[in-house]
Amino acid sequence: MKDLKIARRVIDIEVRAVNRLKKNLNDNFSKAIDLIYNSSGRVIISGLGKSGAIARKIAATLASTGTPAYFLHATEGLHGDLGIVHKNDVVIGISKSGNTPEVNQLLPVFRRLGIPIIAMTGNMDSTLAKNSDIVLDISVEEEACPNGLAPTSSTTVSLVLGDALAVALLERRDFTKEDFAMLHPAGALGKKLLWRVDDIMETGERVASISSSAKMKNATLKMANGRGICVIVDRQNK
Repeated sequence: MKDLKIARRVIDIEVRAVNRLKKNLNDNFSKAIDLIYNSSGRVIISGLGKSGAIARKIAATLASTGTPAYFLHATEGLHGDLGIVHKNDVVIGISKSGNTPEVNQLLPVFRRLGIPIIAMTGNMDSTLAKNSDIVLDISVEEEACPNGLAPTSSTTVSLVLGDALAVALLERRDFTKEDFAMLHPAGALGKKLLWRVDDIMETGERVASISSSAKMKNATLKMANGRGICVIVDRQNK
């Protein structure tokens, strides 16, 4: 029972954090959507540690819903991976404190390239916030971790905000189920919406067939080697 009590407490804390995020949303969210939507480049999302894991997921969600996006590991970015960043891109930097050194060391490079920066941070007075064009508030009153150390509520809020960005952009782009299927050809939805009859139909010699004058025993052999089906055809192979 103690485990269930802890689980419910964690969920309650994180639900309150998401509700706080909802209340804190303002015009900056719409400005971020406008900025990304009107950009001719990609969205580069950077973070470190748990924020980096969330950044990677947000990038994947954006990319799969019609907004080209890449994850940039903050440390790797400082050691050569900045090469993926182009002048027409938009950067989203994620840091709860807004003072993650590795993330903030990337900011001067983005500025020199003239790349707009969207900050997702819980500290409006941080270096990241002060050096960004748009700031999205991901502050939380408490982490679900009893020690207040492990990112829990804050990463949940970041993830939810990332999903909100992706869905808002998806709707702005009129991204359909068919568009989604094109980007997920191996998934169940892709098979249902993307595949056509001629993608999977058997043709030519792969189709077991026999003339109407043939013996039934011959048809039975054909069926055994033709997935249980044998097509009866005339002299014109109709």
